[in-house]
Amino acid sequence: MENKISPDPELGVLGTGRMGVRLAAMFARAGRNVVLGSRDADRSEAIAEQLAIPTLRGSCNADALRAPAIIPAVFLRDGLLDLLNRHCTKLRGKLLIDISNPFNEDYSDFTTPWDTSAAEQIQQHFPQANVVGAFKNVFWEVFDQPQFGESLSDVLVTGDDDQAKQRFLALADGTPFRYLDAGPLVNSRTVERLTFITSALGRQLNSYPRMNWRLLTQPQQEAVAG
Repeated sequence: MENKISPDPELGVLGTGRMGVRLAAMFARAGRNVVLGSRDADRSEAIAEQLAIPTLRGSCNADALRAPAIIPAVFLRDGLLDLLNRHCTKLRGKLLIDISNPFNEDYSDFTTPWDTSAAEQIQQHFPQANVVGAFKNVFWEVFDQPQFGESLSDVLVTGDDDQAKQRFLALADGTPFRYLDAGPLVNSRTVERLTFITSALGRQLNSYPRMNWRLLTQPQQEAVAG
């Protein structure tokens, strides 16, 4: 029997929680070769088998970290930095897509002070990687039904390396969102805090977590020559 050789992954996702599984599935449906990593390879393999997307497979975290782009779907409070530190030698030159918001255990506040962000802390701890912040404003249920009426909702993208942002946008091509360049990594402070505010508003409006952002714009009319 001929052995089937798996294609090299384009994206590795660390974590089999609600966000990790949905992001892995979204990118795989867009045609990316994705490895869903876990501490328990049997668990991730079972999830991938159930999803039955040809370009998605489950494996261990070490296998997912072979990919040139990594999404760690883990909270800071749950040991994200420790997880990455165990594999720090594998992060050199990698695109590290930070989706985390630094919520505390009961989501009543952030664990980070005002003068930093989760994305900045990750970049500071792992300067050998190229960190891009994305999907911080997208709640898990949105991935199941990403369309809001006739509009795609927005993903705000932050990062200090323009090439890293372009790598991310190429990877995200074909996924059901509109991606906006939200400036340098320091702007993650604002994005993360806005997510904290909008989640509270969503609960008031009885829409959480089926909610997302769309920047409303209207093209300016061309000036009429006098």
